[in-house]
Amino acid sequence: MTWDAFRRGAAGAAQGEEELRMLWRRFKDHDDPQAKERLVLTYAPLVKFVAGRMNSQLPSHVEETDLISYGLMGLIGAVERFDPERQIKFETYALPRIKGSIIDELRSLDWVPRSVRARSREIERKAAQLEHKLQRAPTEEELAEALGMTLDDFRAAITQISNSSIVALDETWSVSSGGEPLSLIDTIADTGSHRPDLQMEITELRDTLADAIARLPEREKIVIALYYYDHLTLREIGEVLGVTESRISQLHTKAILRLKGRLQGDGEVDRG
Repeated sequence: MTWDAFRRGAAGAAQGEEELRMLWRRFKDHDDPQAKERLVLTYAPLVKFVAGRMNSQLPSHVEETDLISYGLMGLIGAVERFDPERQIKFETYALPRIKGSIIDELRSLDWVPRSVRARSREIERKAAQLEHKLQRAPTEEELAEALGMTLDDFRAAITQISNSSIVALDETWSVSSGGEPLSLIDTIADTGSHRPDLQMEITELRDTLADAIARLPEREKIVIALYYYDHLTLREIGEVLGVTESRISQLHTKAILRLKGRLQGDGEVDRG
């Protein structure tokens, strides 16, 4: 790239940012509906991104177009509530709200059988109990035996839970001393926050989560790191580890169930 081309690209980016600032001022100061519409259209790719990531974890009968429709409601709400004066990027503010809007709509449809949810909670509890007893993460065989299942039945249950999971890290992982639910999303820094007590609890949750991840079996730890920190898809992780996407999905689900059981177990101990 020549220096002139670089300067033109930089000038174009600066011009685009200035146009965005003008749109935000028109909408927030004058409630301009056209400015609002243009802002929604500008940030619409965020909805496509979130819907695409979530769709890869959902059953095949869930259409991505439906997820996009649910996510757009979250985007519109984020545009309406966002304060451009705060020192936070709109993308950071909007992503969890788009994701939350999709999750809320999916849950309202109640498409996950109660038996699957009950089995998921049972595995979470049993994994936490065994880890406390053994002082290490239990193996598949140990978990299956404790649950009174064959190894094949246990793996089939994990696959079923995996196919019905909706972004498990968005769910409540702990409860603050004030009774407020805390999820992993709450660990995203908010420079406009003025709640030092809640920030301390979020920091404690982050530390507890890091400790729980460190205690996972090695392959599950790798899957969590590659998926949530390096943002690889399940298929890409399978290629890295040399196993099928289905096997990676099982490892991911087992890791999430272990982590939830561990963190919720800690919360019960703390509240006792």
